[in-house]
Amino acid sequence: MEPLTLYKLMILYLLKAVRYPLTRAQLSDFFLTKEYCTFFTFQQAIQELLESHLMTDESVRNYVRYMLTREGEETLDFFGGSLPEEIRRDMDQFLQDNMIRLRDEVGVVADYQENGDGEYTVKLEIREGKGVLLSLSLTVPAEEQAEIVAENWRSSNQNIYEYVMKQLLRD
Repeated sequence: MEPLTLYKLMILYLLKAVRYPLTRAQLSDFFLTKEYCTFFTFQQAIQELLESHLMTDESVRNYVRYMLTREGEETLDFFGGSLPEEIRRDMDQFLQDNMIRLRDEVGVVADYQENGDGEYTVKLEIREGKGVLLSLSLTVPAEEQAEIVAENWRSSNQNIYEYVMKQLLRD
């Protein structure tokens, strides 16, 4: 099997195993730490997977999240058996060691954009898998406030989620 083909199957395997989007940094962390390939080869594999529609991407402020498509899953089901067992063990161990960190990094989304009249709309989400547990949109008068809201969301989302649920579910 060609090395680039192997790397692409490995990326598909990782995306399927976690069942939620992963960022370029999260994926490259595995490949570069384990020294499977160079940064440029990794970038090429990502680009070819996107071009062939085996995965999709979504930009959120300062990172891109990658998701497996149905075609990507079918490709992995068909060719995934050719992944060497040692590589599968490496990937499974990486996911086991980093599952909570990986999930938390992509499960909390904070993004903002100017809405045309000088104000900013801040979009805040807590995601689990492909679903959204909570989604809020707030309008603030300045970019500095949008940045503060986004940063505070990253550190306070769990408390805010718990508060909202308690308030909404009380008798």
